[in-house]
Amino acid sequence: MKKSLLSLLLLFSAAVLALAAPPTPPAVPDSVARELAVIDSINGTFHYQQGHVVLPGGIGELTVPRGFRYLDSTQSGRVLNKLWHNPPQTNLGMLFPDDKGPVSGQAWAYIIDYDPMGYVKDDDADDIKYDELLENMQKETEEGNADRTAAGYEAAHLLGWGAPPYYDKQQHTLHWAKLVRFGSSLDETLNYNVRVLGRKGVLVFDAVADPSQLSEIKASIPGLLANVSFSKGQQYSDYNANLDEVAAYTIGGLVAGKVLAKVGLFAVILKFWKLGLLALGGAWATIKRFFGFGSKEG
Repeated sequence: MKKSLLSLLLLFSAAVLALAAPPTPPAVPDSVARELAVIDSINGTFHYQQGHVVLPGGIGELTVPRGFRYLDSTQSGRVLNKLWHNPPQTNLGMLFPDDKGPVSGQAWAYIIDYDPMGYVKDDDADDIKYDELLENMQKETEEGNADRTAAGYEAAHLLGWGAPPYYDKQQHTLHWAKLVRFGSSLDETLNYNVRVLGRKGVLVFDAVADPSQLSEIKASIPGLLANVSFSKGQQYSDYNANLDEVAAYTIGGLVAGKVLAKVGLFAVILKFWKLGLLALGGAWATIKRFFGFGSKEG
C-alpha cells in the first residue's frame, strides 16, 4: 500500500513539475541558425577604432563618443558599396553604436563625409520658415521621382520632419531629421542629418534608421558635436573674406539642398531593421553576394 501511495505521489509530482516547467522553445531551423552565424561572421570581420581619430585628408578630428566605435574610410566603403548596395562613393568613415554591426538587427550608423562647398553664411538662420521649406522639399522630391525610378531606385516620398531643423549659432552646427517612405511600402525611414560648418566646407554626419530609434539618435547628438572639430585654421571663425569662397547654400539651403541625393543608401538599409525571418531572408541574399556564394546552398 505504501509503495502504491509513493508511486502515485511521484507521478503526481512529475505531472505538477511538467505543468510548471516553461514550454520548450521551438527548434531554430538550420537555415536560420546558419544565416545568423554568417551575419555574426560578417560583423566580426570589421576592425573599429576608439579614442582620437584624425579624419582622412586632415579635414578634422574626432574623439569617438562614448557608446560608439569608428570604422575607417576603406572599411566603410565596403559597407556602403558591398553590403548596403550603394554606388561607390567617398566617405570619411562611419560611427556605429558599440552594440551594433553593419548587418545587425536594428543597425544604424553615422556616415561621415565632407562637402567642400565653401563658407556657409548663416544670416538667414533666424528668418527661415521651415514649414514652407518642407512643402517645397516635398514638391521637389515628388518631381524627382521620375529620375530616381529611371535610375533603378524606388520612388521617395518625404512625409515630414522627424525633428525640425535646429541651428546653434555659437557652435555653428545644424541638425534635423526627415521622415521618408519608399515605393509602395508603408514602412517609414528616419534620416537624421547633422552638419558642422567650417571655413571652406561642411562636415556631414548622416544617420538612417527606423523612426522608433529617433530618441536614441537625438540623445547621441550632444556627445557627437562635443567630440568633433575642424583642424586648426579650418574652423568657421577662421573665414577670410579676401581668400575664401562663399558657398551657394545658406542654412536653409543646407536643409533643402541635395534632397535624398544618396537614395540608394536610404532604400537598402531597410533590410537590416527588423530581425526576423523576413529580414534574415533579405540579409541572406546580401550575405551570399557579399561573400560570392553560388546559387546552390550546401
